[in-house]
Amino acid sequence: MDHIPILQMGRFLLVSIQVDMHDRQAMTLQDDLTDRIAKTGARGVLIDISALELVDSFIGRIIGTIAAMARVLDAETVVVGMRPAVAITLVELGMELPGIRTALNVERGMTLLTVATGETGREAADAGVED
Repeated sequence: MDHIPILQMGRFLLVSIQVDMHDRQAMTLQDDLTDRIAKTGARGVLIDISALELVDSFIGRIIGTIAAMARVLDAETVVVGMRPAVAITLVELGMELPGIRTALNVERGMTLLTVATGETGREAADAGVED
């Protein structure tokens, strides 16, 4: 599987990483996601990493770069489902993820995106999504 699926939910994009990514997949995700943000005008990106058991410094940097690119394209980024071992590894590697909000699960992440972007139920409905 070379491409990680990117789902659109109203004005948000949802990426659920279900495989341990290798470097090429991470770079492809970065390119695919920034293209989708630009094409759809998405206001937020939710990245679910709950299936990842390991995150090395390269993958950590890619996640940070994705968030920075999303900000330039006027979209907020929330990473959800980070396992304790992944958080410990990122801290031990000295990785900082500026501009990235985190949440325990997808539901909390969507709430964070909604608040961060100022999207309301009405705007989501106008974009074709029910409350």
